[in-house]
Amino acid sequence: MIFTETALKDVFLIDPEPVKDERGMFMRIWCEREFKSHGFQTTWVQSSVSVNTLKGTLRGLHYQSASHEEVKLVRCTAGAIYDVVVDLRPASPTYCQHVGITLSAGNRRAVYIPKCCAHGFLTLEGNSEVSYCMSEFHVPASARGFQWDDSAFKIAWPAPILVMSERDRTWPEFPKNSALPS
Repeated sequence: MIFTETALKDVFLIDPEPVKDERGMFMRIWCEREFKSHGFQTTWVQSSVSVNTLKGTLRGLHYQSASHEEVKLVRCTAGAIYDVVVDLRPASPTYCQHVGITLSAGNRRAVYIPKCCAHGFLTLEGNSEVSYCMSEFHVPASARGFQWDDSAFKIAWPAPILVMSERDRTWPEFPKNSALPS
């Protein structure tokens, strides 16, 4: 696997290194030893799949509040998404900055997202499926988020947003005093 740090501190793209032959292809998408060598989380307690039938579906920006923060490993296993990570760590040199990455079944990339980052994505194709590994159990009462078009982040989504949940539509704006809601 090839680990490449993005413009956000501690957010990494993970590209598999496929081995191809007459049968097809084989690739490793997880290796505890390689993840540990990069100082990454290696214990996953929950794994989920998001199935999105329509192109233009937006999910996010989500995060878990204090004491339930989660590390995520996200991969698109069908279709394609524009995946966004926003750094919410006040002590980070990339605080309030974001990175957008195209993840697809074709490029087989994953993104490693550290604790205290918001996450969201926009489907670029219909029938896009997103797989998540998480370091903490999801606690619904700790679910938080910010508006997808918050001026604090200036995210340029690459396509029209056509489908969004009411919850994602009504998340608050990022606080101007830079204190995250608990």
